[in-house]
Amino acid sequence: MPGAVSAPQTLYDKVLKAHTVDEKEDGTILLYIDRHLVHEVTSPQAFEGLRNAGRKVRRPDCTLATSDHNVPTTSRKNFKDVSSFIEDADSRTQCATLEENVRDFNLTFFGLDDDRQGIVHIIGPEQGFTLPGTTVVCGDSHTSTHGAFGSIAFGIGTSEVEHVLATQTLITKRSKNMKVQVDGELAPGVSSKDIVLHIIGQIGTAGGTGAVIEFCGSTIRSLSMEARMSMTNMSIEAGARAGMIAPDQTTFDYLKGRPLAPKYDSKEWKRAVEYWSTLKTDDGAKFDREIYINARDIPPTITWGTSPQDIVPITGVVPGPDDFSDPSMKKACEHALEYMGLTAGTPIEDISIDKVFIGSCTNARLEDLRSAARVVEGKHIASNIKRAMIVPGSGLIKKQAEREGLDKIFLDAGFEWREAGCSMCLGMNPDILAPKERCASTSNRNFEGRQGAGSRTHLMSPVMAAACALVGRLADVRKVAEPHNASPVKAEPQIAIEDTHIEDLDTDEDLDRILDVPEDDNTPHGGAPATSAGMVKFTQLKGIAAPLERANVDTDAIIPKQFLKTIKRSGLGTALFHQWRYNTETMEEKPDFVLNQEPYRHAKILVVTGPNFGCGSSREHAPWALLDFGILCIIAPSFADIHESNLYKNGMLPIKLEPEPLERVAAEARAGREVEVDLPAQVIRAADGTELAKFDVESFKKHCLINGLDDIGLTSQMEPQIKAFEKRRTQETPWLDGSGYLKRDGPVKVEAAPVPKTNRGDVKGDPMEW
Repeated sequence: MPGAVSAPQTLYDKVLKAHTVDEKEDGTILLYIDRHLVHEVTSPQAFEGLRNAGRKVRRPDCTLATSDHNVPTTSRKNFKDVSSFIEDADSRTQCATLEENVRDFNLTFFGLDDDRQGIVHIIGPEQGFTLPGTTVVCGDSHTSTHGAFGSIAFGIGTSEVEHVLATQTLITKRSKNMKVQVDGELAPGVSSKDIVLHIIGQIGTAGGTGAVIEFCGSTIRSLSMEARMSMTNMSIEAGARAGMIAPDQTTFDYLKGRPLAPKYDSKEWKRAVEYWSTLKTDDGAKFDREIYINARDIPPTITWGTSPQDIVPITGVVPGPDDFSDPSMKKACEHALEYMGLTAGTPIEDISIDKVFIGSCTNARLEDLRSAARVVEGKHIASNIKRAMIVPGSGLIKKQAEREGLDKIFLDAGFEWREAGCSMCLGMNPDILAPKERCASTSNRNFEGRQGAGSRTHLMSPVMAAACALVGRLADVRKVAEPHNASPVKAEPQIAIEDTHIEDLDTDEDLDRILDVPEDDNTPHGGAPATSAGMVKFTQLKGIAAPLERANVDTDAIIPKQFLKTIKRSGLGTALFHQWRYNTETMEEKPDFVLNQEPYRHAKILVVTGPNFGCGSSREHAPWALLDFGILCIIAPSFADIHESNLYKNGMLPIKLEPEPLERVAAEARAGREVEVDLPAQVIRAADGTELAKFDVESFKKHCLINGLDDIGLTSQMEPQIKAFEKRRTQETPWLDGSGYLKRDGPVKVEAAPVPKTNRGDVKGDPMEW
């Protein structure tokens, strides 16, 4: 309508609208993905699906791969190839498989002999692959990191990895808008890590469920890009789908000269900055929830328990069950105290530690290393510290730190100076904690067993972790370092990177060449089926329902990280709830766990009485483990967003119920009786036919489950719309097409090492055979 004024929009609304290929009446959106990051853990099964269906990667120019989770962080001076360097057979297979896949599908890849290799969420921004106003995905929940650039960035499961590789799109739903505004000046010793831990402590690990959080306010604007990335990285720990920060001059300055960003001061750069500058929430835009925090109220903060929401000021004491009014929180506190080996009322600063880890996609950037080095310079770690590790987030960060002499400061202080990788953040590589060892860690999760079976993790900032190493206990950096050294470094990092750039588009021939990229033949070959797997139809399900009386069941509990080292989807049933089902020392069954009891050993339905089931990682291994055990339906008060999506992608039905109907279903489960789930009727019945509950399910997802439809097959029907979107995208934002950087100077790929055939296909059977 001429002269009509559009309603004010949030930053999230703007970026979402700009990437919507199609939107159905029920709100289902086909979202175009600008940037896809790939690593070795969540991609093997996706590439296998492409091969089985005879599909190509639609946009190799928009895909960047590296190995990070499994890689050893020991010296690579004598590195020859993955097969001889990685000792663990399963880790070696995953890394070698990724090399095989990037070679076969012609993808840009940074291998272990490349200085650009590193943690996927650090190398993306470092290379300028991450740009403002984009959509960014990866098979990793901490993809939310990239939202610091004003991007919609979120983790996806392996089925969705395959979907993006094949179609460069995702089927999704609009999230709610949530604002977290932080204003004021930070106190000495307080960093962005303290801010985000404080926020999670305020709203809980489910506080952002169903929402995208926009972090704003004067405090956020004063942060460097590295500090902003630490905040958005942990938005997933608050249950959010993603976290975003509006781009500004700080963002633009960070991107100047990055290899995969538009060439600084070129026509594309100026055009890009003009667009990026519009990416901010309009005055008057409405949020579904708003949180306001005074920066002066944020102390140096650490975690005490087994959830990121278990936070306490460093000057505080360990809480006890009586500090919580909610019965489920009391029980969770009791369990956390037992697991962490702590006593309520103990001063935090009296707790001794065994190891210190400074690294991870949260805090392994150059600014983090500089900040920690200022604290430890001229000092030495305490005698009781068994091991203190510094793990840079990329090879380029490591080199720059060495140019600045940071490695010498750390080595002189008694720290280990390692190569780039995820390292002790999740213990999928040799860097793990022993049972009951206590670690001061700059990572992002303190779940049970996260850093090793039986390990005990306390999350904190780099300067706090550095102080802990010097004292040998959980320590207040303000008591260890001078005020000017206690606070994080604020200077922007300068890292030597290749002077190579995306080409300018000057002619119609240039535009035509770019537009040829998505025109590759993506049709199946050799008579392969049009869908990668298809799904078994879900209509009615009748079976034993097992009651699980727990809240905040995270994906590390559903399937611990040591079982992720597989290139198959099947054979994971024995790993389900492993640390709850088995004594990790004797490997004997724990008789008190429900799935070790009759009749629940054969359960098809899981009734979870506590909220936030599946929080934490985006790993699709969690639904695979449930499915392999035989569970096809999970009934709970609420689910973490990514896990709920992953369940649907595998033909499983997540059902959300209010307390009263949930209790009726749980009562049948506790009695060991069968329950029937009728999806067409959207009803749950007792074995005698009595109706226990009605439930809601989105019409599109119901249609897909009942008909056994997979997303790639559905999306292929939208090919004309996708091509039209890509043509418009190239004309409006040409800097997002990557044909230029595929031609940059120097090698961008490695010759893949042969995959050790003896380590592949150990597990037999079809995961879809129920």
